[in-house]
Amino acid sequence: MIDESKILVTGGRGLVGSCVKGYHKPSSEDLDLMDFKAVDNYIALNRIEYVIHCAALVGGVKENTERLGEFFYKNMQMNLNVLEACRINKVKKVVSLLTTCIFPAENIKYPLTHDQLHNGAPHESNYGYAHAKRMLEVNARAYRDQYGMNIVNIVPCNVYGPRDNFNLQSSHLVPGLIHKAFIAKQNNEPLKVWGDGSPKREFIYSEDLGKIIDWSLQHYELPEPLIVSSDNEISIKEVAERIRDIFDLPGIEYETDMPKGQYRKPSDNTLLKSLLDFPYTSFNEGLKDTVEWFNNNYETLRK
Repeated sequence: MIDESKILVTGGRGLVGSCVKGYHKPSSEDLDLMDFKAVDNYIALNRIEYVIHCAALVGGVKENTERLGEFFYKNMQMNLNVLEACRINKVKKVVSLLTTCIFPAENIKYPLTHDQLHNGAPHESNYGYAHAKRMLEVNARAYRDQYGMNIVNIVPCNVYGPRDNFNLQSSHLVPGLIHKAFIAKQNNEPLKVWGDGSPKREFIYSEDLGKIIDWSLQHYELPEPLIVSSDNEISIKEVAERIRDIFDLPGIEYETDMPKGQYRKPSDNTLLKSLLDFPYTSFNEGLKDTVEWFNNNYETLRK
């Protein structure tokens, strides 16, 4: 068993990092990942042997589109700092989080497989963030090849759950709709949804992803990025309807003049299923738990 006191989890207080095992979960005030010397010193002083790299500057469709350069620069800088500090300090293993939004948006075969990762441009709405995440895979591969570092990459589909970012300007789909529904309920209004509801997404509950990451630190050693997803695609329309029902709203209003993002991006989880038989939380159950956590923590959550 790995000693948890030797594990650093970057972004350890966020949606995914809070679900991962590890003693060291510094806040951004305690550890600035944009400062290489700070990262190097933290790993050295705390004798870190394992790093789970969850930290990233992330946002929804709106923020990804409006802050392309900032998302690229800051994510690139954080990733470079973390992996280089791990190399210098001879960290035994690194688990890094990618995302399915890094895959090409066009001329691709479904389901998405790891060998198609660099076969075209990502969707134009988030190419700054997506390319930075792609380079994390390149960085890991290069460090494995040159230095023999044990770095593995996890590629989750859309993650949702407690401790997410519910800010209406920067949140992802599920937390954004939950917050919109909360406000709509107060005003007895329909739930407003960007686009026409037709795009489809795969979802994974944050607690499930945390358990799979913990397993990966212990057991996954292959250089291929490990795609983590369930076998189900759910349309944005279905997500909106379930949230509408939980909040008992009068209806849904689709704002078809707003961006709706990539139509679909189903991923191939064959490798994961060959290694691990995992009992995923159903979307209905996970969504109810997330809404309950949102209601119980509204005054203090990220909004």
